[in-house]
Amino acid sequence: MSGLRLAILGLALLAPAVSAVAQPATQAAAPDAAAKRGAEVVAERSCGACHGEQGVSAMPGIPSLAGQQREFIALQLVLFREGLRDIPAMQGPVEGLTDEQLEELGAYFASLPHAPPPDRAARDQAAFEAGAALSEQLRCGVCHLPALVGQNQVPHIAGQREDYLAGTLKAYRDGTRHGTDTQMNGVVQGLSDAQIDQIAHYVSQR
Repeated sequence: MSGLRLAILGLALLAPAVSAVAQPATQAAAPDAAAKRGAEVVAERSCGACHGEQGVSAMPGIPSLAGQQREFIALQLVLFREGLRDIPAMQGPVEGLTDEQLEELGAYFASLPHAPPPDRAARDQAAFEAGAALSEQLRCGVCHLPALVGQNQVPHIAGQREDYLAGTLKAYRDGTRHGTDTQMNGVVQGLSDAQIDQIAHYVSQR
């Protein structure tokens, strides 16, 4: 099995394995220490220049990371580092980082308080209700949980930037983005741009 496959598998199994055997004090101390080390990497790699100094993005098309699932962030960073997600802007920031450092970055961003972007649009009630109905129909809350805060490698999407959500969902639909499986591609297959925009508006307003 390749090193990359082991890294991804390890990210999938690390959290439940640790939670099953660690004592509460150890569970509390380890994330705190990892988050502090992650903060040092954030400062070194200037992550806040795009994702916001407190992980809340004010830049169109750039996701907020504050309050994100740590396992999700670590996995995406592995994919960036190994060239399996082709985002040129992310190649430099992750170059040379170890698996441990990527996990520490996940711990850091997970430790930050979630907040909506400062330029979030006012709620359009009609679009919000249409997006809510579509989200229910597509069963988004099964994987992302009812509050859309995610779990493990499933991302926290509630309150995310609306433009980023819409662009990501359209990329899944159009086959220009793939996750570690094709589930999201199938979920949004056949949706119109208008429907995706409604879902993005609903999720961003949560």
